[in-house]
Amino acid sequence: MARAATSPSDRPSRGAGERSFRERGGGGGGERRRDRGERGERSGERSDDGDLQEKLVAINRVAKVVKGGRRFGFSAIVVVGDGKGRVGFGLGKAREVPEAIRKGTERAKRSMVRVPLREGRTLHHDSAGHFGSGRVMLRAAPAGTGIIAGGPMRAIFECLGLQDIVAKSVGTSNPHNMIRATFGALANVMSPRQVAAKRGKNVGDLIGRRGENEARE
Repeated sequence: MARAATSPSDRPSRGAGERSFRERGGGGGGERRRDRGERGERSGERSDDGDLQEKLVAINRVAKVVKGGRRFGFSAIVVVGDGKGRVGFGLGKAREVPEAIRKGTERAKRSMVRVPLREGRTLHHDSAGHFGSGRVMLRAAPAGTGIIAGGPMRAIFECLGLQDIVAKSVGTSNPHNMIRATFGALANVMSPRQVAAKRGKNVGDLIGRRGENEARE
């Protein structure tokens, strides 16, 4: 049996088929994925970003040797904190300085940690930390001492909300090692409540002993 010939006008156009396919919900997957990604980024942001303090610690220019010459870029270390016991740091790399700072700030906000503070102004006890060749020592200080520290450590303490602390860095002046060593020391800080829960005792017993030791000194 001979097959009836169909004219080009009788065939459904490709554009109409694509439009009907998209209307049924089959197309636009890339757009939906982008929408989900944007919603995820917005949901991950904090609503109180305006209250965070951002401090640029260091900017370094790096070069990558490629065929035809060098390709320059920038790396930025940013410290972010709320001044109430939360602080974080991030490293951003990009071809331009503003973009590197933006990336470092976003990573710092995602990596924020909470540090228990004594009376909201100093640490509960002395602590030490190290990373690579960098070693830092942190000591709690009485009221009125201020922040006795320099370089990246001062930026961390200001963003954290510390008002009285004495710190010393030994071994290196590399900002990467100093920052990681300082965060390692802050991770070892524990409040009396945490120590009491770990030892199975009351907070009053620990605080009483600390008061007796201070009076004896």
